[in-house]
Amino acid sequence: MMVLITYDVETTTPAGKKRLRKVAKKCVNFGQRVQNSVFECVVDPAQFAVLKHGLIDIIDKEKDSLRFYSLGNSWRTKIEHIGIKESYDPEGIMLI
Repeated sequence: MMVLITYDVETTTPAGKKRLRKVAKKCVNFGQRVQNSVFECVVDPAQFAVLKHGLIDIIDKEKDSLRFYSLGNSWRTKIEHIGIKESYDPEGIMLI
């Protein structure tokens, strides 16, 4: 299933900047960054649970926010991309 994850982490303090790096690193392990604080992740329910709980453990709920949008398995019909940055196939081959 495709999950879109967005976050807003307070970065006016060193602790906030550290949380931001941790959130981004956790998301990179499960998906592709498509905007500065937006990731598309193709995960199964168990992976999503691990990712979600890992992110919740990182953020400060008094200063930061997370949003999860479950696009399900039919996500290809729900995403339209316009503008720069080429689109990618998250289920395709990724070259590193």
